[in-house]
Amino acid sequence: MKNLKVIERKPFALSLNIQHFAGGNQRLIEIEKRKAEIRTALEGTESVDMDALETELRNLETEKNEIQQRERRAAIAKGINVGDIEGRQTSEFIPGDVPNEAQEARKSAEQRGKALKENRSVTVGSSNVIMPRHDASDIRPTFNEVSSLIDRVTHKPLLGGESYRQPYLKGYGTGDYTAEGANYTDADPVFDYAQINKSKITAYSEDSEEVLKLPDADYDGEVMKNISVATRKKITREILIGDGTTNHLTGIFSTAATAIVASTDLEISAIDDTTLDDIIYSYGGDEDVEDTAVLILNKKDLKAFAKLRDINGKKIYNVVSNGNTGTIDGVPFIINSACKAVSDTATTVGQYSMAYGPLSNYMLTIFSDLDVQRSTDYKFKQGMIAHRGSVFVGGNVVSKNGFLRVKKAAAV
Repeated sequence: MKNLKVIERKPFALSLNIQHFAGGNQRLIEIEKRKAEIRTALEGTESVDMDALETELRNLETEKNEIQQRERRAAIAKGINVGDIEGRQTSEFIPGDVPNEAQEARKSAEQRGKALKENRSVTVGSSNVIMPRHDASDIRPTFNEVSSLIDRVTHKPLLGGESYRQPYLKGYGTGDYTAEGANYTDADPVFDYAQINKSKITAYSEDSEEVLKLPDADYDGEVMKNISVATRKKITREILIGDGTTNHLTGIFSTAATAIVASTDLEISAIDDTTLDDIIYSYGGDEDVEDTAVLILNKKDLKAFAKLRDINGKKIYNVVSNGNTGTIDGVPFIINSACKAVSDTATTVGQYSMAYGPLSNYMLTIFSDLDVQRSTDYKFKQGMIAHRGSVFVGGNVVSKNGFLRVKKAAAV
């Protein structure tokens, strides 16, 4: 390749500055003039140093792009300051080249997008500024809705069973005098049995896939937990009020609880300073005062015990509460809302209000484990998730007069 002759360069060709580019049309005229010189040189007899020329053109283009980019950034920043441009446009800025407020605006926009996705946004005032509502990542529990009675009765696992019969002793015979050569006195023990049949308890709930996927809080976990709580909640009430019909538990207050003789029921019209003694000494056989019994009652009646005062204003009963359980003058109690409170005016005459006795005298048979399942097949098109739970259980009083039942009597 022959030696190339370098053409004479005009000073402005390599020294265009920001003022030249900022001049608008003047800048374009200068660029076009330089291009014309290059074309003339190539068409003539003079040789041109192409490497130097290419370097010059690249420098010129780079300088032009940098100036245009700075002008564009300055215009956007000015628009944000006067409120003409929304914060999301700051994504055009290069980190480190923009004010901190622009970066904060972009971060705020991302947070608003997340809030809108979860349907957790609010409009504040007339400025139409979307403010994200901050949601906790946990769910606060509600008050206890399940009496601990279900956990303290006797449990009998009989997985796969259909029914169960529990024998119990009704009483022993009594000997008597016998003359010489006469027949011995009959003194046979008397037995009976409690029939326990299978009952199916179920619970069902639905939630959307958004509840499962979007929120930070574990709503779906609470839905699953709800199945278990709902099942236990039903069973613990039925231990008292189950009517013993087909597919129902036999409760302590039911006439189907044949182990309890109805004539032993205690009737009271109000809670007074003798109520607890009446209950304690009315329960059990003729030879003993039972000391392992528990009083099952409504919270309203517990309050009535606690509020009783003597003529000097001193408490009659020492009530010590510990959530669902506690003691009244040392006698253990369990709260269960299935009891109709004696102290409640809405409770009618003859309704059962309390039960007193050893909790082991009630048997809860478990014919199957609690089975909780989740399915997306049902209402698949709507994106709904179904949860269901089922358990087979049975229950009945399994001791003769295992509990003293207290019912409301007419006011004296």
